[in-house]
Order: sequence, then structure tokens, then C-alpha cells
Amino acid sequence: MVPNEAQQYMGIIRLLQHFGWKWVGLYAVDDESGERFLQALESLFPQHGLCPAFIERIPRQIYLTNLLEINDMVLNIYQPASDAKVNTLVLYGETFTFLWLTYFMLLGSPGHKENVSDGKVWIMTAQIDFALTSILSLSDLQIFQGAISFMIPSNELLRYQEFLQLIRPCWTQRGSFLKSFWEQAFNCFYPNCNMPTEVNGTCTGEERLENLPGPVFEMHMTGHSYSIYNAVYTVAHALHAMYASRSNHRTTAGGKRVSDIQPWELHASLRDISFNNSAGGILSFNANKEMKAGLDIMNLVTFPNNSIFRRKVGRMDNSDPEGQELVIDEQMIVWPRRFNQVLPISLCSESCLPGYQKKKKDGEKFCCYDCVPCPEGKISNQKDMDDCISCPEDQYPSRNRHECIPKTISFLTYEEPLGISLASLAVSLSLITALVLRTFIKHRDTSIVKANNRDISYTLLISLLLCFLCSLLFIGHPRKETCFLRQSAFGIIFSMAVSCVLAKTITVVVAFMATKPGSSMRKWVGKRLANSIILSCSLIQVSICMLWLGTSPPFPEFDMQSLSREIVVECNEGSVVMFYVVLGYMGLLSFISLTVAFLARKLPDSFNEAKFITFSMLMFCSVWVSFVPTYLSTKGKYMVAVEIFSILASGAGLLACIFSPKCYIILLRPELNNRDQLIWRKC
Repeated sequence: MVPNEAQQYMGIIRLLQHFGWKWVGLYAVDDESGERFLQALESLFPQHGLCPAFIERIPRQIYLTNLLEINDMVLNIYQPASDAKVNTLVLYGETFTFLWLTYFMLLGSPGHKENVSDGKVWIMTAQIDFALTSILSLSDLQIFQGAISFMIPSNELLRYQEFLQLIRPCWTQRGSFLKSFWEQAFNCFYPNCNMPTEVNGTCTGEERLENLPGPVFEMHMTGHSYSIYNAVYTVAHALHAMYASRSNHRTTAGGKRVSDIQPWELHASLRDISFNNSAGGILSFNANKEMKAGLDIMNLVTFPNNSIFRRKVGRMDNSDPEGQELVIDEQMIVWPRRFNQVLPISLCSESCLPGYQKKKKDGEKFCCYDCVPCPEGKISNQKDMDDCISCPEDQYPSRNRHECIPKTISFLTYEEPLGISLASLAVSLSLITALVLRTFIKHRDTSIVKANNRDISYTLLISLLLCFLCSLLFIGHPRKETCFLRQSAFGIIFSMAVSCVLAKTITVVVAFMATKPGSSMRKWVGKRLANSIILSCSLIQVSICMLWLGTSPPFPEFDMQSLSREIVVECNEGSVVMFYVVLGYMGLLSFISLTVAFLARKLPDSFNEAKFITFSMLMFCSVWVSFVPTYLSTKGKYMVAVEIFSILASGAGLLACIFSPKCYIILLRPELNNRDQLIWRKC
């Protein structure tokens, strides 16, 4: 006739979770029901992130003559509650469990000064009924100020208050219960109902129940009384249903006997009972033969005169949807006086703020922990997180590591200073190269232009012009087309430029060797050798690039790992091996050119430019040798900037070292730009 006790277990769990109380003391009566209660909570607590700070059992019977036993009980009951971190205590038992607990708490604090239990929030089960007996009026209820208890729900019955006001101890001849209650409640002696006396201390029979204090007698329908009332009517409805449906349970023809009823028959009929009582409540049972009802949540308010007031502040019903089982109005709750109406805290360790994670203390329960900052790259965005979590790939942890911030998209743009500077430098070098080419074309018939293989010079200048311009492919948002072209274009154009330098150098060597009498090298003097070198060396690089683009071409991608706060939009090289093959082949050509130029630097020829080529290739090789480690050590858009700078620096080195001396003579010393003057200077 009362809700399943297991509903109280979950009600306690939901209450503790609702208020954030995780470090909780447990008191229970030392019997089978108390052990069952403790076992249930001990299994439920870890599942819901709760810990019992201590577990104490209160015996059902204690002999007050045994002082040693009383002293041990005082230490066991009172001292655990003195832990300042434990502000929530759960009590399970019945009336005498409550009485013994109160007794030991008072003994543990002589004079009742600064009793530690005064500042605790007690959570009590429905079995503890303060109005069960008048002996409760002798207890000090102040320590239970602000307690929260579960109570069997009840409804006020029609004319119930009137019934209580009219009730008298002699209503029945066998009114022993009423007589005993009357004597205890009003502290008087009740004589024989038929022989009233006028002796002092006797009950007059005119005493009023509504004048009794609340702990002794409550004028409203309590949950226990309501359950008894419903039980009587449930049995009556079950009997009525049996007699109405079965002829063998009807009265006999004589009308004096009814058939005997077996208990199992009544049980079967009770299971299907459903009716409305006089209070308007619907009574029915579920499949487990349990009353379909929740539990009221009450708040206990005590007053200095030891009177109490219980206020309904919520309701618990496990049949409601998950997450809605508990309904409670925090504004109505009166907390123990020590908290000044501030929500009490009951934790072994303070809550870990966002940005921190819990680290369990060795040898202690999981509710006791230290708070440590999240490791690098992780965050915690809630309180009391066991482990920090990693941000999604497109986000990064904030400075305090309590939230994830979206990463910014990063690539080398024309709008930023670095991009503008490199683009401006590339355009400037392109214009200079174009001016040098125009100068050479304009003075193509002069001695210095003709003597240094005019066609190769044109090809080299055009290659350098294209090298400077191809660096612009590396700036801006990487797209499929630019990724596909830029590395291969750079490799082919630069290989052509280095091939031109190699052709120039070899041409000088062959020309010198051809001047010797009877030399077989004369047939190689001319444009055919130079063109063959340029074409063959360039075709090899073209073949490598075509193989690269045909098998594993570069493509744009988002690199979310290299930089912690940026998403780098870059060109994936597709095949890193092919990328370094292209660079390696270009390096091989450069090394050959440097070696040949170095060996030919002292050949006796007035028009010999091997010295300038040696210096230019030395600069070229230095740039690209330093490029590799620098490129590998940088990340994001700065990798692109390093490659652009290497392209511009190496190209500018070739342009300056090879063509600046010629431009000086052409533009500033034109009187030296003839064969006679050059030969005379050499002599």
C-alpha cells in the first residue's frame, strides 16, 4: 500500500545529484532492512558519481547501563559527522533509530554548544514519522532544522478535520487504543468510561486533539494514516468484487453464512482493483502488485519551542520520463541556519573549474581528487571532468584551456606584408630582366653581346624572366590548377636557365680548345652544341615532371596539424620523392655548371665570362643547399615564402653576376664595347 522502497533509493540519488552533493555520510538501522538499504546505496553511488564519506549503523536496542557501549556508540555516531567536508547526512530507519541518533548527537556535544550536526543537511526516509508517538516531544529537533525527507503522499479526506475534533476516548467499549493514546498525548489518567472521577490529573474527555503540538499529533492526514485508510477500502472493494462475480462467494439462501475466503483468492482480486477514494485519489496497482504512487519531498522547519513545520517542496516519481523523475522548488527550501539560505556544499574536494581535470588521490575514494591543468592541446569545458578532451581538428584550445576556438585559415596572400613584399620583389626582378633583355636586343650587334653567344643570352634572360613570374603562382589561395603547375613550371624553367648557363660555360671551353692547331673540337664550335645542351637537359626535366604529374600530381589540401592555431591551405606535393628528384636534377645541373665554370675561369680569352658564371653558380648552389633544411624546418605559409625567396634569390644571383658587367659596359662604358678595345685591354 506504499510506494516501493527502491523508489526512495533513487530519490536520494536524484536529490544528491540535483544539489551537487557528492561526499555523503550514511546512517542506517542495524538490521536486515538497514543492511539492504546500505547495499543498495553502495552499489548506486559509484554509478552516479557519489561517494559515502562514512557508513555507520545504529543498533535497534541499546542498554543504557552499559557505559562503555554508550561511549563507543557516541564516538561512532557523532565523530564522523564532525568532518567539515560532510554537510549532507542520510538517515534510514524508524522512530527509535531517530531517537537514538538524537540521543548520541546530544551526548557527543555536552551542553549542546556548537553541535556539529546543527549545520548538516539531513535526508530522511519515509519510515521516520515525527508524529508517531509523543515521546518525540522529549527530543531536541533543532539539529534537524532544514532536513529533507521523503513522505508517502496523502490527500485530505472529506470531513476528516471534523472527525478529529469530535473524537472521544470512550467511543467504543473496547477503546483501549484511544484510551492509551489519550493518556499519553494529554499526560493524564483516564478512569473507567462509566465511572468518571474528579481527581486531579485525570482526563476529562473534553480535551481537544487540535490543541496538541505538531510532534505529538498532526491534524492533517499523514501518509501512514492515508495508507491505512486506502488499505481498508482496497480490501473492501476486493471483497465486493469477489462476491459480485462468483456465486459461491455469495450469502447462502438462509442469509446467515458467507463462504470462507482463502488468502490467495483475495490477492488475485486485489491485483485488478482500481477505484477512486473519497479524497479524489485513484488507487491501482502495477504489474508487480505495487501501489502506483510517487513520494512527496518535505522540508522540515523547526522552531525554538521544539515545534515543527513540514513543507512540501517537491515530488519524486520513477514512473515519469528519465530526467523528470525529480521535481523540486529550491526557493521554498529552508536550509540549516549556519548556511544563511545559501546552498550547502558537500564535497570531498572542491569542484575543478573548466580548464582543469581531476587527478585521483592515491589510497582515497574517487570523490577525493586534486585539480590539475589540462595537458597541452586539450580542454575541459565543464566542471569536474575526469579527463580533458581534445579539440576537433579545425579548432584549438584557448589560453585557459576551457574552450575550443576555431582555427583561422592561413595561406600566403597578396594582402599581407610578406606576400606584398615577395610579389613586389618578383615583379621588380621581372621588369629588370625585361629591361636587360631589351638592352641586349637593342645592342645585339655590339661586340660584347655577340661574343658571349647572343642566342643563349636571350634564352637565359627569358628563362630568368619566367622564373621570377612563376614565383607568383605560389602566392594566393592554393587551387587545383596552381598546385598542378607551380612546382613543375618552376623545375622546368629553372632547369632551362641552368642549362643555358652550362651551355655558355661549355661553349667557352670548346672555343678555347678549338683555337689550338689541329684540334678536332672545331666542328663543335657554333650554335649546334649549345642548343643541344639546352634542349637535352631541359627535356630530361620535362620528362621527370610529366611522370610526376601523370602518377601523383600535387593537389590542394587543408593541413590542420602543423600549426596549433591555424589551418594551413597548402599544396600537397603528391609524391615527395618526385619533388626532391626535380630539385636533385636541378642541383646536379648546377653542380656540373659550377665545376665546369670553375675549371674554365682562367682561360685566356678577353670575352671569357667563366669567372662570372662561377660566382653566379656558387651563389645559386648556396641558395638551394640552404633551402632544403630551411624549408623542412618551417611550417605553413612560411614554407611557401622560403621557396619563393629561394627562387628570387637564385635567379637574381644569376642575373646580377652574369649580366651586370655586360650592362655596365653597354650602358656606361660604350667606348669599351668593341673588339679592338677589348683585345687591347687584355694585352
